[in-house]
Amino acid sequence: MDEPERWLRRWWERTDDAQVTLVCLPHAGGAASSFVRVARGLPSAIDTVAVQYPGRQDRHAEPAVPSVTALADRIAEVLLERPSPLPTVLLGHSMGAVVAYEVALRLAERGAEPAGLIASAARAPVLMRRNRTDPADDHELLEEMRQLSGTEAMVFEDEKLLQLVLPPLRNDMTAIETYVASTATVNCPIGVFVGDRDPVVTVQEASRWSEVTTGGSRLQVFPGGHFYLTEPGSTAIGAIARRVLSFVAASSPR
Repeated sequence: MDEPERWLRRWWERTDDAQVTLVCLPHAGGAASSFVRVARGLPSAIDTVAVQYPGRQDRHAEPAVPSVTALADRIAEVLLERPSPLPTVLLGHSMGAVVAYEVALRLAERGAEPAGLIASAARAPVLMRRNRTDPADDHELLEEMRQLSGTEAMVFEDEKLLQLVLPPLRNDMTAIETYVASTATVNCPIGVFVGDRDPVVTVQEASRWSEVTTGGSRLQVFPGGHFYLTEPGSTAIGAIARRVLSFVAASSPR
């Protein structure tokens, strides 16, 4: 069993007025720190933690998990080992949205389905498809990173940083490229967020998350690209707060 401390990152202690725990799952090649700005912008009623995948930052010496389903298995076990005393909502960005969906399925099987799920900047699992037959070389991966604008510019100029970033990115890209979606549905509601200028996910593709839940879904479109969530002036963090708290209100006994 993996120790929760290795997997979950918390920047602030849970406050007495917390109503829900928000578990954030990063994009391909990303780390828990990609959600610091989100956590900082959320109210204290939302206890925010982020998952640190193996193979990056302080876990760089550990082997990355080679598939979406294997990663979901391990994350679900961690969340079940140390369950939150509060209702849980999952937030996944890009690849993290698909991981969140798979985690939600596993939690439901164990009687711990989350109160809701937010799928950000991701096409629905039913649309996942293998886009290339051969692994991308370093040049192609770097070009994709530049186009998505989710990486600090200094990374491209620092060879040592690149050597830390490229292996987990390559692993995650392979994991998502080879992912075969489950045909199962979750019962919890899904909030679907997407940027109106996302170069890899269309609004129509994002809208089809409605097909993987019996709990209903709501689509919101924001100005911006694939990383609209943390672009200057984004209103998405406030929208996340409202959606997360609405999930909790809907799930509370009346």
